[in-house]
Amino acid sequence: MSFKTVLMFAAILILAASKNELFGAQSAFEGKAIRIVVGFSAGGGFDTYSRAIARHMGKHIPGNPSMVVENMTGAGSIVAANHVYRVAKPDGLTIGNFHGFQILNQVLGAPGIEFDARKLEWLGVPVQDTGACALTKASGIGSIEQWQAAKQPVKLGGVGPGDASYGMARVLKEVLGLPVQPIPGYKGTADIRLAAESGEIAGGCWQWESIKVIWRKGLETGDANLVLQLVAKPHPELPKVPLAVSLAKTDEARTLLQAAVHDPNSITRPYSLPPGTPKDRVKILQKAFMDTMKDPEFLADAKKSQLDLDPVSPEEVENTVARFFKLDPTLIARLREILK
Repeated sequence: MSFKTVLMFAAILILAASKNELFGAQSAFEGKAIRIVVGFSAGGGFDTYSRAIARHMGKHIPGNPSMVVENMTGAGSIVAANHVYRVAKPDGLTIGNFHGFQILNQVLGAPGIEFDARKLEWLGVPVQDTGACALTKASGIGSIEQWQAAKQPVKLGGVGPGDASYGMARVLKEVLGLPVQPIPGYKGTADIRLAAESGEIAGGCWQWESIKVIWRKGLETGDANLVLQLVAKPHPELPKVPLAVSLAKTDEARTLLQAAVHDPNSITRPYSLPPGTPKDRVKILQKAFMDTMKDPEFLADAKKSQLDLDPVSPEEVENTVARFFKLDPTLIARLREILK
């Protein structure tokens, strides 16, 4: 057999294998529905991003499956994360969307966590978030100076221990010494906003990318104001809003802010698959997720909904997750004390 003939047969075999793989992928998803399990209530930032992704991602998956969003609230999205890890079938038909802050909580040994972030399959993150604090005009706190001078602790709503909204409030109190009273018990950021508008609390700290979407009306009318950013450098849209790190008086405080707030914000909204999902399906869904981030129709949809996009690849998410598990034990002990 000539060398040319061997090459021809090899090409035929490669083409056949490629067709079989495509057929297998198509048969895995064709006529199926993929669930995105969101760990927070409907109407919040996580829900808004997931529904936009669900409207467009299916066309980038062989077999064009339909996609639906299911809200599974509880314990700052731990319920959803545990479900995806322990209950959902590893067949590529369930995608989890829980708060990336819970990965840090796993490292801290927080109760209730039954997942191992190192074993999940990551699809990516749509945006690197900007932590920020929004307070109502009615609270009387319109600047960081007024906050520092407040005679009574400022009530900030949060989902609960283990959630970023509650965690950021604790960091402001314990690390920066701001007068803060964290109020847990809300199902999601949409509920925190409603409680603030009713006068139950002053406001809350979560992601600017979410705040500007779900509290748009309040920001436009001046009934809600951005008072503080919890990032290493200002967001382009918030050049005059002060940074929390500027209030840090020690190197320890700056290090704690980096580990507890800045780093988790880079993977606030991760999308993942259960451990054991077949590698070929993982690759297909990873590509579909990242292709969706470039889809002109999705980009137009995101712009209309005022959703910021700054995608993080699955490889980058995996690397960031790995860094959490390399934190110094002394730092972990201090964070555990602050975020308890």
